[in-house]
Amino acid sequence: MAKAKSIYVCNNCGADSPKWIGKCPSCGEWNTYQEEIIRTDVVKRPTVSGFHAPKSKPVLLSDVELAEEPRISTAGGEFDRVLGGGIVPGSLILLGGEPGIGKSTLVLQTVLRMKDRKVLYVSGEESVQQLKLRAERITGENQQAWFVSETSLEEIFVHAANIKPDLLIIDSIQTVSTEVAESSPGSVTQVKESAAALLRYAKESGTPVILIGHINKEGVLAGPKVLEHIVDTVLLFEGDQQYMYRILRSIKNRFGSTAEIGIYEMLQDGLREVVNPSELLLSQNHTGLSGISIAAAIEGIRPFLIEVQALVSTAAYGTPQRSATGFDLRRLNMLLAVLEKRAGFKLAQKDVFLNIAGGIKVNDTAIDLAVLSSILSSSLDLIIDKDICLAGEVGLSGEIRAVNRIEQRLFEAQKLGFNRIIIPKMTASSIDLSRFKMEIHQVSKVEEAFKLLFA
Repeated sequence: MAKAKSIYVCNNCGADSPKWIGKCPSCGEWNTYQEEIIRTDVVKRPTVSGFHAPKSKPVLLSDVELAEEPRISTAGGEFDRVLGGGIVPGSLILLGGEPGIGKSTLVLQTVLRMKDRKVLYVSGEESVQQLKLRAERITGENQQAWFVSETSLEEIFVHAANIKPDLLIIDSIQTVSTEVAESSPGSVTQVKESAAALLRYAKESGTPVILIGHINKEGVLAGPKVLEHIVDTVLLFEGDQQYMYRILRSIKNRFGSTAEIGIYEMLQDGLREVVNPSELLLSQNHTGLSGISIAAAIEGIRPFLIEVQALVSTAAYGTPQRSATGFDLRRLNMLLAVLEKRAGFKLAQKDVFLNIAGGIKVNDTAIDLAVLSSILSSSLDLIIDKDICLAGEVGLSGEIRAVNRIEQRLFEAQKLGFNRIIIPKMTASSIDLSRFKMEIHQVSKVEEAFKLLFA
């Protein structure tokens, strides 16, 4: 006889407690505990002689035969690149992102372009009529794409058994509920049980499953952390809704590299793949303007040039302001301290505003030199030549540290018509510079770079 039992589970980290508490002792969040009803069945533990025959048996790795299964193409170069060449059969993929960023649009657009594959799209947030309205403005048509609005996991498996799709889409995992758990949809127990059941379905049937997930206010995927552990691939769709660029990056991939990214442009008829992001990010003419420099950056293993904008002005109020868009504010404060301590430029009583053009976020430390150069250019009101770009990490002692993939940065700058580039001296010693038809300056300190830029 099943007995009902209630526990309290933290929506943020998944920790449970026999009673309600205000602050979670595990993650420190307030008012995140919700009551969930679970069933406990009293099962008599079998003895050693009572165990049934297992369905599987241990094998040696030397006896395992590998069958080369072709990946399933998504008919999109950016999506395939991030996945490592396409979707692996039987894999479980989790796609997360902020509300309204374009997750459902990206997946629906992918489904409509996979014309040679049978796809089952399950939506728990929209009706079939709403999906039709969304599909009408997206280019592409798939006569083998089936759509259903359903939130019951058991019913979803019935539809999958009838259609036998090559790809199953769940939009979103937080809306799906199973009869195994009696808690409400979106709770920790429901998300965990539903994801585990979909994982078993994917591995047993060989059908890949894409789960669309929400993220919480901290910017991490909502639900229990076990959700990220059991899936094979975790993708994040990022971007600023005020700008048209979106970045698809992989933070976990069992079948490929996590260094790849895909860049999209949000248009009226869907998402357009950006094959060469450097040309779009450098589309503005900044001739005769101070406070602007060009950085040779790397996102994942993909090089592109970005425009770094800075504005330095006298503090109108008592406390100087420090603001950064698309760049780490703490690193900006560190670079300003290096600029004052090592180069002798006093900015303590001035406001500093930094912006990475295009609304993208850059984590590459190789743009440090471009950040300092744009700040100094705005402070001195001196113009940086438009035919020069920079790449270099700045250390606390003012030295220019080596950066990775310097050859890719040089080729990208040369391809876009830049005549000069400033790079770290330590990095340049390991490559053949004679292959490049551009003037390459090697520096080891920030003072040397400033002399080249503002002499």
